[in-house]
Amino acid sequence: MQKSFFMSWSGGKDSALAYYRAVLEGHVPVALFTMFEKDGYKSRSHGLPLEVMEAQAERMGLPLVVGKADWADYEEAFIGQLTKFRESGIEMGVYGDIDLEDHLAWVQKVSATADMDVNHPLWQEPRRTILEELVNEGFKAIITVVDTTRVDERFLGREFTRELIDELESLGIDACGEEGEFHTTIVDGPIFVEPVPIRFGEKLAIDHYRMLEVKLQSEE
Repeated sequence: MQKSFFMSWSGGKDSALAYYRAVLEGHVPVALFTMFEKDGYKSRSHGLPLEVMEAQAERMGLPLVVGKADWADYEEAFIGQLTKFRESGIEMGVYGDIDLEDHLAWVQKVSATADMDVNHPLWQEPRRTILEELVNEGFKAIITVVDTTRVDERFLGREFTRELIDELESLGIDACGEEGEFHTTIVDGPIFVEPVPIRFGEKLAIDHYRMLEVKLQSEE
């Protein structure tokens, strides 16, 4: 049955592919939803600045809805926005999780509180299958964050290709990064009317993470 949905949007490969599949299933996208830091400058999940995520949303023809929270009030803020979506008539939330049971349970819990249906288009798919579909469908995903306790920072800036997938797997690294080994930024693909014009700035060190600054090309 066709349903209207919001996409829980990270700006990375898994949410992009989940969104793509949901649309191909016939569901109707209404908005993207991203949780940001309390100051509203960067997203909590992938550390992307607001203007980059707005540029992604613009090229998908959708509004970007932003929630702002510390970890202490994250769940309350998340449920609050889901309730607003439901009151506006949106029927379903779509998420890019693959096989993290704890997060699935959390999503189901907060969604039930807001009386919101849930769709996980990638759930329990073989990870290699997901990555090959990403490449085959023409998505361009760039690694922009790495956890240096598990992934060498030399992978920063690398585009997802079969060669990269093979290289990560040969090193014993989950090539989906499902446990937070790394994060990606989607800059092109069939969900966009045109590529997102990004450029990379400095390499930032935050605890044991290394992050590429992601900016729009039009910025000074």
